[in-house]
Amino acid sequence: MTKARAGRVLTLDGDPIAEHGKRSVRESLLQRVIHKIVSGELAEGSTLPNEAELTAQFDVSRTSLREAMQYVSALGMVRSRTRAGTTVLPRENWNYLDPLVLDAMLSHGADENFYASLIDARQLLEPAAAAQAAAKATARQLYQISKAFEDMVEANSRDNEAWSRADLEFHTAIIDASGNWVYRQFATAIRAALLASFRLTNRASQSHEQAIIKHQDVLDAIRMRRPEAAKFAMEQLIGVARSEINEALRKSRENVP
Repeated sequence: MTKARAGRVLTLDGDPIAEHGKRSVRESLLQRVIHKIVSGELAEGSTLPNEAELTAQFDVSRTSLREAMQYVSALGMVRSRTRAGTTVLPRENWNYLDPLVLDAMLSHGADENFYASLIDARQLLEPAAAAQAAAKATARQLYQISKAFEDMVEANSRDNEAWSRADLEFHTAIIDASGNWVYRQFATAIRAALLASFRLTNRASQSHEQAIIKHQDVLDAIRMRRPEAAKFAMEQLIGVARSEINEALRKSRENVP
């Protein structure tokens, strides 16, 4: 049974499942299934209810349910087998770069391994991107990097959100200036995760002035067309970010009752 309220269709637990047509039904269903898996409500190794029970639970058609489950299966989150049912797969199988999965991970509080893996990837990618930016950035791209840095300086510690977003633009502008389309696609895919990590490290930062200096070192090396210096400066900057993430996570663990 469902209840209509202000043009929405509500499930038994009161969550909106659709607002405008079939596409919204499918997208809302996808979000709910993915959030249930990421939160652990549908635990790894558990078997989902059968199709009839799921269609009743989510108040959707069999077609919408099947389309959603095909998508979730493609993400590596579930596996369906004849007579065995649909099973939730271990996290190492999941496609974390999918926007819906990233959104669910961040909304439920990403675990330490999530941030550790992100910083490891950044340590490999960003110093190389900085070196390439120093070698080949256009005048327009140099302006974009400089503008993002100026926005960081202006925000400083007074507005953590403005600082974090400027920080994101600084790093993505460098990746864009590298000219490497793989780097660009990667940065686009993990943009939400990068912003979340910047928010975490910027809250934990002991000195915004020191952070400004580290970013300035990267910018100066790129401006002066010194690839090796840019690579080294970015390595130092991400090293600081790693320490700050570890410190933020340590404090988070201590605050857990």
